[in-house]
Amino acid sequence: MSEFPSEEWFKAYVERINGSPEYREAAATWEGDIAYVVEPEPDKGVDREQWAWLDLWHGDCRGYKYDITPEEGEQAKFIIRAPYSRWKEVINKELDPVKGMMQGKLKLKGDLPTIVRYVKAANELVNLAASVPTEFVDEKA
Repeated sequence: MSEFPSEEWFKAYVERINGSPEYREAAATWEGDIAYVVEPEPDKGVDREQWAWLDLWHGDCRGYKYDITPEEGEQAKFIIRAPYSRWKEVINKELDPVKGMMQGKLKLKGDLPTIVRYVKAANELVNLAASVPTEFVDEKA
């Protein structure tokens, strides 16, 4: 069981991405790295902003970094940011990320039409995130 957010969780997520033929097919022509920003919610146990970066390229995750600086993360082609509780909704499949971006629940820096064109790949990333055995920091005993 991996705690979210943590490097251990993102490492497990990357392993799932690279082991998924469904993602590989859906993202076969995708080119662009993504930074995920988990915004703090101190009342939920997340006391600081946390950045994770994924190098996504043609259906593979060629690398990742966790707990990078905002300066490093700002270099990504796409940046998706949201408070911790919104990310929890995405991982629990209670919020569709593309709809969330359109509704402003997830903030996107980058080209939304490109994300929309790859909605199947985005949905597969959510399915893979949901498949990671996860313990959320605000649910720890």
